[in-house]
Amino acid sequence: MTRLYNDPVDFADEMIDGFVAANQNQVRRVNGGVVRSTHTPENTVAVVVGGGSGHYPAFGGIVGQGLAHGAAMGNLFASPSAHQVETVAKAADRGGGVLLSYGNYAGDVLHFTQAQDALNAAGIPTRTVAVTDDISSASPAEKNKRRGIAGDLTVFKSAAAAAEEGYSLDEVVRVATLANERTRSFGVAFTGCTLPGAPEPLFSVPEGRMAVGMGIHGEPGIGETDVPTADDLARQFVEALLAELPEGIEQAEGQRVGLILNGLGSVKYEELFVVYRSVSQLLDAAGVTIVDPEVGELVTSFDMAGVSLTLFWLDDELERFWRAPADTPAYRKGSVRATEQLDATELDVDVEEIIPESSIESQKAARTAYLALEALLEVVNENVEELGRIDAVAGDGDHGIGMQRGARAASAAALEALSAGAGAETLLHRAADAWADRAGGTSGALWGVALKALGSELGDTDKPTAAAVGAGVQAATNGILTFGAELGDKTMVDALVPFSDVLSREIDGGATLADAWNTAALVASDSAAATASLLPRVGRARPHAEKSLGTPDAGAHSLGLIVTAIAAVLRDATAKETHND
Repeated sequence: MTRLYNDPVDFADEMIDGFVAANQNQVRRVNGGVVRSTHTPENTVAVVVGGGSGHYPAFGGIVGQGLAHGAAMGNLFASPSAHQVETVAKAADRGGGVLLSYGNYAGDVLHFTQAQDALNAAGIPTRTVAVTDDISSASPAEKNKRRGIAGDLTVFKSAAAAAEEGYSLDEVVRVATLANERTRSFGVAFTGCTLPGAPEPLFSVPEGRMAVGMGIHGEPGIGETDVPTADDLARQFVEALLAELPEGIEQAEGQRVGLILNGLGSVKYEELFVVYRSVSQLLDAAGVTIVDPEVGELVTSFDMAGVSLTLFWLDDELERFWRAPADTPAYRKGSVRATEQLDATELDVDVEEIIPESSIESQKAARTAYLALEALLEVVNENVEELGRIDAVAGDGDHGIGMQRGARAASAAALEALSAGAGAETLLHRAADAWADRAGGTSGALWGVALKALGSELGDTDKPTAAAVGAGVQAATNGILTFGAELGDKTMVDALVPFSDVLSREIDGGATLADAWNTAALVASDSAAATASLLPRVGRARPHAEKSLGTPDAGAHSLGLIVTAIAAVLRDATAKETHND
């Protein structure tokens, strides 16, 4: 379990602050993560990596000369927000364009894709390569659905070494794509991990048993067996990875591979070396030459007891990049050329935004929006443990704390905007950015999009009407639907779409906003409860489909709670308006 922490909500931020303080010769803190503290030549492609915190040395630990130029670091097991990724990328950019690379998880894909679009729109050429090395997470025919685990390192290092050699953005992308295609990983777990403040692990493995193919957040693999001997585990690893050779490699014999034997947190180095002894013998017997093996902790998961093996099938170019020197807080190889330290003033920083002018009517609406966010936070706080429990049935159990982080940040940002005289649009936009930044993950992206869309419809100058609110909710729904979920997938969408449809129908029929919202909230709650009978078809819960039957979707359930709480705020606001009239 994780024993040393203050407020669990602040753990990731405090961890990053301490990490930077301990490694000032290699990294500097920027909003959303870290960048190199050393000079990078002009017109060099910047390789920016990232993902959730809790996996050190991924991702900040591999920022430095010869490896990543920056890392966007989200909350624990939650992707960084698009704004955080964009900020880190701008700070790392040296004029040669940016490659964003990350493990293939839904929240990361959403946020990094949004950041890519924003960076391209800002005139910074940006591309992405998602890492898909975990062979247990999908079949070869669906490689695009595979997770990224310890094989992240081979892709990040290859891309960064290519950038160091002066490759163009297109060429760096080519190298990263090839490295990903030639990387295969397979992992096992013996126990789960416990997040700071959590009373129990995110998942468990029966005593004396081993989960085969389990992911780094407890995602399911392909089965469960008794815990083997070290030699038997090595044999399972090698047989599984040699059974799936990358395209273009006809046989293993005669090939050269980079290798990572990765510990996930609680398996000790001595144990890893015992396993590696057998791995090396088996690969040698298969005619495979190991090049610069890495045995240790490269991607962890707090106190999770697990091990993974990664094989990186090399050609001459990839071998040169795999062997290239690097100097980062957690990964060193060879000798890099000494480089001057950056001055703090050389890093891009966020410019404080001015509150736009707004009408008195919009400021009144902004106050109602703030009260709605306060009610939202209160209901999330009251149900945070239940939301986590529901999510843990088929997910990683972090929905409650993620919603709590997001709601708390959104409420604080809204209060600050309200105090500064913001209108409804500005207040909701500030709340949206704060929610996405603080919560990260898929829910952070969804709620960020929803609040921003609603704010854009309300504006800062006009008195918001019921029709404008209805249009805003519809815009929020449309924005969320662009992420790919559909009705019946067992997601937030299964409650949101009925809510939006009923709200618009009631408003069009002449109902007041408060009455229309209340009617729609009842429908949303019923729809959320009905997700208990569905099987998930997308997202992290998909592989756990059968386990989730009988339990509602956590995102749909939280939406039902939230819109119900907001209905009371709207009723109070309507009563006050009537009294004042």
